[in-house]
Amino acid sequence: MKLHTRKILDKSFVGMGYLSVILLSTALLILLLPIIINGMKAFVFKGTIEFRKFNYEQFRRGNEIDLKQEITKSALYRKYIYDLIKKFEERIENGDIINSYKYEKSFNEIKENIRLLFGPNPDEETPVLMRDKFGASRWDRVLDIKKDILFSLKWNYNNPEKIGIEVFTPRINEFKGTVLEKLFPYLEKNLKKMMIPKLTFYWRFLFDRSFDSHFFGGIGPEISGTFYLVIWTIVFSVPIGVVSAIYLAEFSKPGRIITLIRISISTLAGVPSIVFGLFGLAFFINKIHISNSKSVIAGALTLAILVLPTIIRASEEAIKTVPITFKEAALSLGAGKLYTIFRVILPAALPGIITGIVISIGRAAGETAPIIFTAAVSVGSPLTFMETLSQPTPALSWNIYNLVTEHESVELIRHVQYGMVFSLVMLVLLLNFTAIILRARISKKLRG
Repeated sequence: MKLHTRKILDKSFVGMGYLSVILLSTALLILLLPIIINGMKAFVFKGTIEFRKFNYEQFRRGNEIDLKQEITKSALYRKYIYDLIKKFEERIENGDIINSYKYEKSFNEIKENIRLLFGPNPDEETPVLMRDKFGASRWDRVLDIKKDILFSLKWNYNNPEKIGIEVFTPRINEFKGTVLEKLFPYLEKNLKKMMIPKLTFYWRFLFDRSFDSHFFGGIGPEISGTFYLVIWTIVFSVPIGVVSAIYLAEFSKPGRIITLIRISISTLAGVPSIVFGLFGLAFFINKIHISNSKSVIAGALTLAILVLPTIIRASEEAIKTVPITFKEAALSLGAGKLYTIFRVILPAALPGIITGIVISIGRAAGETAPIIFTAAVSVGSPLTFMETLSQPTPALSWNIYNLVTEHESVELIRHVQYGMVFSLVMLVLLLNFTAIILRARISKKLRG
């Protein structure tokens, strides 16, 4: 091949490499940007006085005197709303409003939305559910409720080409000439004074436990549960995986048994994760009774089997890439085989081994199917280390799925769902970034 042609080919391959990196980075950015933007809404948002009331009642956070002043101020503006509703109800009861049945549906919707906005009425008994004890705690939720109060949703079916078109009509037109007509402009003008929104940085979202199925609070139990699963998975999988890799790379001899072992490892790597979950339930819980029911330890054992093929393969390849001269030099100086492996070969292979381990742990942290039957629950309190031997735990991966598909009020907790996804993605990226740093430092140390 001519030198000119070789240079052109080299430049072409380098260009294709750069292009691939750019395309992958762009795809990653497109994927992560919505997660980051929406996930940050769980941490940074405009919190209303209802949010501050909740935090003070549950955690004694905030200044009590300032909070009481805000409550008093907002109550003054809210009182006018309650008075208008009360007057309208009295006039209906007294028969002062003709054809009052026409207002019944819309009036009930307004009262329900006012309760969602402000919480229970001042003369109402304290509700049992926490979601009913407080009003809207986030300003974006306040704006949604405001729209439902000011406008009524109707459907236009006049266009035969479409099933139905949403039409929002001002409610004030329905209550023209009644005392309730004053409510709508007053609400629109004084809403901020009634809710007192303030920019809030809720970093405790990562550590607070959830209340009332994630209507309030944070994801502390899910974070701690994920860490417990990862820690126990490391404890079970890493020693077995590395020792297996050492045996396959340094001690095994070609033969049918070794071939069968390698085929089994490859097959295990391709088994669907849900099968691991069913195996964990059948073997660890029902057969050997590692715990009476779901537990962190059972889930971690299942995840350890899931990531074991990756750790074995990565560690074996890392060991095989160590130059043979390292081994020959150590043996020629009188070192034994075990000493050579653990003091010469393994340190040299450590960057590759660590990379394989961290990538495997990142996968374990994001797996859902294996822990459905073995470790995960929808709600729960943070566990102590000893409780992980017998108790199940919430976990980020499972609770993301659960909140998106099975929660009764999916739209109201979008910020929690995205906050969980954001936290899980950041956790996996942190693990991978840690692997890169460790690999670079160890490689630099080995080079001297």
